[in-house]
Amino acid sequence: MIPIARPSIGEDELTEIKKVFASGWLGMGSVVFEFENAIKGYLGVKYIIAVNTGTSALHIALDALNLETTDEVIVPSLTFVASIQTIIAAGARPVFCDIDPNTLNMDIEDVKRRITSRTKVIMPVHYGGLPCDMEALLDIAKNSSVRIVEDAAHAFGSSYKGKRIGAFGDITCFSFDPIKNLTCGEGGAVVVNDEDLAAEIMRKRILGIDKDTWQRYKNKRSWVYEVVTTGFRYHMSNINAAIGLAQIKKLDRVLEKKRQIIREYDNAFKGMSGIELLYRDYRETAPFNYVIKVKNNKRDKLLDYLNKNGVGAGINYIPNHIQPLFKDFKVKLPVTEMVWQEIISLPLYFDMTQTDVTTVIEQVKKFFAKK
Repeated sequence: MIPIARPSIGEDELTEIKKVFASGWLGMGSVVFEFENAIKGYLGVKYIIAVNTGTSALHIALDALNLETTDEVIVPSLTFVASIQTIIAAGARPVFCDIDPNTLNMDIEDVKRRITSRTKVIMPVHYGGLPCDMEALLDIAKNSSVRIVEDAAHAFGSSYKGKRIGAFGDITCFSFDPIKNLTCGEGGAVVVNDEDLAAEIMRKRILGIDKDTWQRYKNKRSWVYEVVTTGFRYHMSNINAAIGLAQIKKLDRVLEKKRQIIREYDNAFKGMSGIELLYRDYRETAPFNYVIKVKNNKRDKLLDYLNKNGVGAGINYIPNHIQPLFKDFKVKLPVTEMVWQEIISLPLYFDMTQTDVTTVIEQVKKFFAKK
């Protein structure tokens, strides 16, 4: 079976982990600080707070904004459930918006229609690594008290009009889980350019402790500390940061290989009856997944066929507004409801061989040739 995704890890990551083992300091310490600095340099931003998951990054970001139970966060329904769970965990209400059928990113005009006096945050999700229209979103924020918290779980390495994602909204949140373009095994990061907000998030990631962080960055632990705010055990470990340090050195190679595979897919599927390709500008998009739209109600049949014939395939994602847990927030989203029944994600990862790529293409073509 060709998996839909797979991390690219090996001796480089093991070498960095062994260094951590030799130091005896496995938790948050100097390697986390080193990783944060590497990310900061790559993105060209002021403050990075490394955490243990991308979900933690979103939760701690929203929590730092002191949202109340009547506050609303506008978010696309077509996203991983983590986006919605963190809004509710932070005490606010998700307001689902529709998407652009060509990009699967939030529909800006629909966002505007859903803004009320209770709207405190807009959470754009850069689906598949393709940046949302940040210029339009920043215009909305500029003329209101709305904050922009970017869910950039798919988009580490992507750019928008020449600037890296991470340099736009009030807060940007990344994920470094096993199948992201850059993995820490598990991990995430919060990017902010405001010093006070950065300090608050930094305290919150380690249980609201104010004076222990710099000691930990020096691989020391102070037994004198102050707890100054509510917080969580969300900090990244040296072990995970070590994996990330090895990964960032090969990120450009990973992205270029994935773009090469995508070009082969696009060339093979372009103009095929029954398939519609998404819009993607790969000059600025760091591709996370490869999604096609399958027309004429054949998506599920193609999914079953591929999985029976050695090709991993999946769906990213089932819309959240139709999930049982979020029934109180359900709205009609005609584009989302149409598109999610058409989309299918095909295998895409750095270690795919040419044989793997050819097999995926051939199996997709065989399916449509039989129909």
